[in-house]
Amino acid sequence: MKTNLSYLTRVLKLIFLTLTLIIIIFPILYIILASFKSNEEILVSGASLFPKKFLLSNYTEAWRLANFKMFTFNSIYMTFFIVIGNIITSTILAYVFSRGKFVGKKLIFALMISTMFVALGSSALYPQLQMAKMIGIPRSLLGVIIIRVFGISVTNIFIGMGYLESIPIEIDEAAKIDGCGFIRIYWSIIFPLLKPLIATIGLLTFRAAWNDYMLPMVFTLTKPLQQPLIVGVVNLRNTGEAASSYNLMIAGAAIAIIPMLIVYLFLNRYFISGLTTGAVKG
Repeated sequence: MKTNLSYLTRVLKLIFLTLTLIIIIFPILYIILASFKSNEEILVSGASLFPKKFLLSNYTEAWRLANFKMFTFNSIYMTFFIVIGNIITSTILAYVFSRGKFVGKKLIFALMISTMFVALGSSALYPQLQMAKMIGIPRSLLGVIIIRVFGISVTNIFIGMGYLESIPIEIDEAAKIDGCGFIRIYWSIIFPLLKPLIATIGLLTFRAAWNDYMLPMVFTLTKPLQQPLIVGVVNLRNTGEAASSYNLMIAGAAIAIIPMLIVYLFLNRYFISGLTTGAVKG
């Protein structure tokens, strides 16, 4: 009886995981297959998964109409500095909140954590634009980088604090005896030990920055030569012969997915390690 129950539990787990995998993979699979459809087929029978005829011309046409080299360079430039900036700010703040001692620490941390439960979405766009105008942040990719780096991700800080719990505080105390200050301990001792955490924060930030659309679109509205790849891909919808060329936009989106998959394949091992280390205390 117990063996049958255990077998049934494993089967139910397998079914649940399979369904979850299908739900996660389906949007990516749909985009890849839809990128080979004609625009007419997408508009008329978009619900069908497989195209009636595979058209490679969508990719060649999308590549011809959009300057993918320029868009990709802009995305790499924007994403690189956002990732580097977020790694530095997130690890510093995680270290400060984890090991630092100062007045109001618990209150400040509680206020920051509370923002995790408030989904502002695009409603935060107008305040961000007003703030950029008041303090002179330029309407360009540089402005996007500044806002995304200093608009701290509380999730990254939370993950960082969990990871720092796995690093013995005795390391800090030994460094203090040798005369190291707070910043020197962070940069010379703690930061080199954060490789899995850095990979985790880097991958999460890369995904968010690479797929960011609204803020870069608004900040580069008058500067089309600075548009990142995602903004350029969405604009492909209006570059074809039809009123809305979804086939070209989807083909461009399929191309834009490739860098994200490559980065994830290389950092997957560190990403999982960074998330799980420090999750269990004992």
